[in-house]
Parts: sequence; structure tokens; C-alpha cells
Amino acid sequence: MNTQQKIQSLRDELRQHNYNYYILDNPTISDYEFDIKLKELQALEEQHPELFDANSPTQRVGGTITKNFNTIAHDFRMYSLDNSYSKEDLLDWETRIKKIVDGEVKYTCELKYDGASMNLTYEDGKLVRAVTRGDGVQGDEVTANVKTIKTVPLQLKGDFPKRFDIRGEIILPIKGFLKMNEDRMANDEEPYRNPRNTASGSLKLQDSTEVAKRPLECLLYSIKGNNLNISSQIEGLEKARAWGFKVPNEAKLVNSIDEVLEYVEYWDEHRHNLPYEIDGVVVKVNSFYQQDELGFTAKAPRWAMAYKFKAEQVSTKLNEIKYQVGRTGAITPVANLEPVQLAGTIVKRASLHNADQIEKLDIRERDEVFVEKGGEIIPKIIAVDLTKRPENSQPTTYITTCPECETELIRPEGEAKHYCPNYNTCPPQVIGRIQHYISRKAMDIEGLGGETVALLVKEGLIANYADLYELTVEQVIPLERMAEKSAKNLVNGIETSKQIPFERVLFALGIRYVGETVAKKLAKYYKSIDALMFASAIDLVTVDEIGERIAESVVEFFSSEENKTIVERLKSSGVQLEISADKLANQTEKLKGQTFVVSGVFESVSRNELKKLIEDNGGKVSSSISSKTSYVIAGDKMGPSKRAKAENLNIVILSEQAFLGLLK
Repeated sequence: MNTQQKIQSLRDELRQHNYNYYILDNPTISDYEFDIKLKELQALEEQHPELFDANSPTQRVGGTITKNFNTIAHDFRMYSLDNSYSKEDLLDWETRIKKIVDGEVKYTCELKYDGASMNLTYEDGKLVRAVTRGDGVQGDEVTANVKTIKTVPLQLKGDFPKRFDIRGEIILPIKGFLKMNEDRMANDEEPYRNPRNTASGSLKLQDSTEVAKRPLECLLYSIKGNNLNISSQIEGLEKARAWGFKVPNEAKLVNSIDEVLEYVEYWDEHRHNLPYEIDGVVVKVNSFYQQDELGFTAKAPRWAMAYKFKAEQVSTKLNEIKYQVGRTGAITPVANLEPVQLAGTIVKRASLHNADQIEKLDIRERDEVFVEKGGEIIPKIIAVDLTKRPENSQPTTYITTCPECETELIRPEGEAKHYCPNYNTCPPQVIGRIQHYISRKAMDIEGLGGETVALLVKEGLIANYADLYELTVEQVIPLERMAEKSAKNLVNGIETSKQIPFERVLFALGIRYVGETVAKKLAKYYKSIDALMFASAIDLVTVDEIGERIAESVVEFFSSEENKTIVERLKSSGVQLEISADKLANQTEKLKGQTFVVSGVFESVSRNELKKLIEDNGGKVSSSISSKTSYVIAGDKMGPSKRAKAENLNIVILSEQAFLGLLK
């Protein structure tokens, strides 16, 4: 056996031992024997650098230093999940599903691991990239750190696709977390707060050698890719397990929502017996065909639901009520609490939402309150312990003027929140709007963060987002913590943002109620900011899914002379304020006013491509058949009840080819 063969033999043998130990939990050699073989391989690889392999078992020990984590766009968006908290929520979800899909629906139930979401990309069976969830569209590349995690296979086994993504959760088992804290306390170091935050923080350590010392695991649950030849969620989990991934055995295929509820109840009771933390159960429609039928909302798949276990509650003292001003001028009361441990973190603040909530619960300063951390990031106060209320306690009087600029607050009719109407000069509103403008989902200006925006406003260099495009390197360099290179990066990042497409610019403007989805619809319908600026509220409500509240907000935004001036300045700076000619060339009004339902499996184009063709040609896509449906595009395996409903309503059923013919 020559040296190359010896190295390959050792790599194959060590990979198998890794698999036996970390995936099967069935080691066949001792740790000592494993270490001897690993050292032998390391020595051979050092002697023969020409035979280096990035996925060798020796690479798990770390050693790579990553100073900057590159931002990488996901090939397939990582959606968040809708949450449910009761049996009724799950039953309502099932009802919505049954309205869209035909036939029997089975569900895959999986435990909801409390860790850091991760997307792994494999090519030819080798790990090529690991990217954090980020905002779902793009995340940070942490490949070097993830390679140190023993349950992430560097080389797959069996019959795997040529290229695919697999999603999972990086977690820190409770036993390993406790051991880490024992070691830290023995060295007089502050213990880590909870396993989830520690796992997430580990992924952004600059030295992968330090990551390798932590007992992280990766539990996999979702495969994404093209032509995978997988028809269901449970089949995907089984195949992933066969390829060498750690897929928890607790996942279960069930036949009804009643069985889903049984699964939920069982794990709500037994979750504390698991080696890692979970905070609920994820329920998915098992069939990929049915998942395809159900599709997505703007934020989440319709075919999945996270059932969250009942939130933890604690009691603590409310020391003070403070008021925060958001970028829209909305006032949010926040309770400053006596620090208390809740769900693994130290809680110091809780949201009070609005004046009505304070009045309803009769919340007062110095009260003993019950705090809950449910589906929200900021915990909320759910009740007051009246038995512990001080005798001299006084009811809370809600503020009447802005805590930042002292402008008198207003409360629009029918709304729960108070607002500061000082749109143009109230500091948190000015800073908040610019921070929204530069954010990742909006203009995504590299080199410019929220703190720098606040500093630029404070120093009088900018007062609105149009001012950004007049900044110079010379103006920026004197700022605190700003060197010449970072100043150039900031100015270059602002220049690059001029290429951001119109729909994202429209979202970036920060018009109240105009989120990502609404911005796309308005941009597509009006095609330029000029056309949108002159639209009346009556015109706007004719646009699909644009209601009166959104229409009035858009009209109000463009009725401001200052806003119109800012838009003109953005236009002069070269910001994209109309749909590009290339994009317009691919859009028509051929299907305007027509609503389509797409059902079945298609041959020449995918379901998503069909939907895009409909929307690019002015049509609307609906998930369910009704009297408002113009056409049903039927592919193979279209459900019989859907077909029957379409026929009963005398709706024209088109084949895939007939629809494509409509566009020619």
C-alpha cells in the first residue's frame, strides 16, 4: 500500500468510527485507539501537503481563523414558522389545509430544537458551505467552525444527490453545557446563561480551534434542492439518516390531527428527559406534493406549524415604566424590572404594549408582577400580584408628550397606540427611518450600521436618508471609531445601493403599513415612484390586496412636501425609483383581471415558475377555487374534489400546455 492509499484508508476508517460514535452511538474502538489513528493520519498529511483534503477527519480539530464572516445568499429561502399555542390553533390550521388540498393528509411530527438554525450545502457528497439562517434570505458563512462539529458529516455515504442543501439546528446538549459551566466557574469565570445562546455564539468565534472544544451537535430536519427524488418529509429524514446525518429518532409520521395532539401532549410531559432543550413541536404536512399545493405566505410555509409549549412565568418587581419612540412615532411603554431568570436568560425589561394594556391590568411602578416569555422576543407582563402592592401605590398616568422631543402625543381613532406627530425632527424617528432604509431587507448598505447612523445624525451630517448620498469620505473619517478604510467602505456601500431594485427601495422608504410584500405589489402595479406619488386612495384600493388603511398611509406619505423633496433627491442621486427596462420587458398585462389556481404536478415548468408567469403577465394566483377563479391550471395528480369543484362552478380547466399557449 503506497502513502496515498494509506492516507485514504485511514480517512475512510476514521470517518466510519466517527459515524459509529456520534451518529449511531455505538463505538467499535476505544477513544485511545481512535486518537492514535488520528495522529498517524495527521503526521502523514503533514509530510505530504500535496494530498491535502479539506474534508479529512483531521480538519475537525480546527485551526482556521475567520476575522470576517461573509454574507451569503441562500439558494432556497429559510422561512420562519407560524406558531400555535393550543389545540384549537392546530385544528384551525388543519381546516385551512383541507380547503386547499384534496384527499388524506398525513403529518410528520418533529421536536422543535432550541438552538441556532443552519444551512449546509453538499456537492458530490462533500460539505462545501455552512451558512447561518440570518434573515432567511441570506446569512453568515461559518463553514470552518461547523466543520469542527462531529455530527456534521464532511463526506456522505450511500446514494446522495449531486448537490443539495440540508437544514438543521446547532444545539448544545444539556450535559455538555453544564460541564462547560463547571469548568468556567472552577476558573472563576462567569457561567454561560443558556445552551441556545452559547451554541449560537460559538458559531461566530473567530478561532475554529475554540469551537472544536465545545460539545456542539447538529440535528438535521429538512432537505432542499432540485431533482432530489424524494416525495415526503419522512422519506427525506430517512434518506438523510442513511447518508450519515444525525436525524433524531423522535420524528414520527402520523395519520391525523388527533395523533398530532397525542404526540404534542407526550412530549410536553416528557421533554425534560431529553439530552437537549426543546420548546415545542413542529408539525409538517408529510407529502411534498401537498406541500407544493399549499405553498407559502410572505413569511411562512402554509404546510408547517410550530406548536409552542406553555411559556414559563416568573414574578419580579417593576421598578420603573419608560416610554420608547419608534421610527413611525409609535410610543411603546416598557417596564424596567428587577433582573430575574426566565427561560434561560436574565430578563430586565418587559413590553407593556400600550395605554389600554396598562389600564386593563392596572400596572403600576413598584408592583410585583408576573412575567411571561412566550412567542415574543421581549417578555410581557401578564398579571399583577395585588397581595404585594404597596399601600401608597398610585395608578399609572400615561404620558401626554413625547419623551424625546416633548411634542404633544396623538392617538388616532380606532388605534391602541399613541404617536408623536413630530415626523421631521423627533430624533428616534429620524434615526429609526434611516436605520430601516439601510437595513438588510431594504437597501442593505454594506459598511453602515445602526450605531453609525445614530452618530451621523447626532453630528449633523445627515437628517434623512437622501443625505446619505451626499456623504464624503472626508466628512466621515473624523467620526468615532472610523478609519480611512471603513470610511471608504461606507461611502462605497452607499454608492452600491443605487443598484437596489425599485420594490426594495419602496420598502426602504418606510411608508407605514408598506412591508416587503405590499411594496412588491405596488411596484409591480405602478412601475415607477412618479406614478405611485400621483395615485389617489381610490386608485390604490383597486390594487390586489391593498386596503383602505394602506392606501391612506401611502397618500399621506406623498402629500408631505418634505417627503416629495427627499424622493426627488433620491432620484437625482441615481437610486432606482422605477422598474428596470429588463424587468419590464418580461412583464405584460395579458392576464390582467384574471385569477388562477395552480394544481397538480407539471412537466415543462415547475409550479413556482407557473405562478411567476401568471404574475409577470398581470394575473393573480389564488390557493383555493371559488366563484372568483377565472382558470384552473391542472397538472398530473390534480385532486378529484378540486376538479369537481371547478366543474360545478363552470370554471375553465387548462392543461399546462394550453396555459402556456395563452401567453404566446
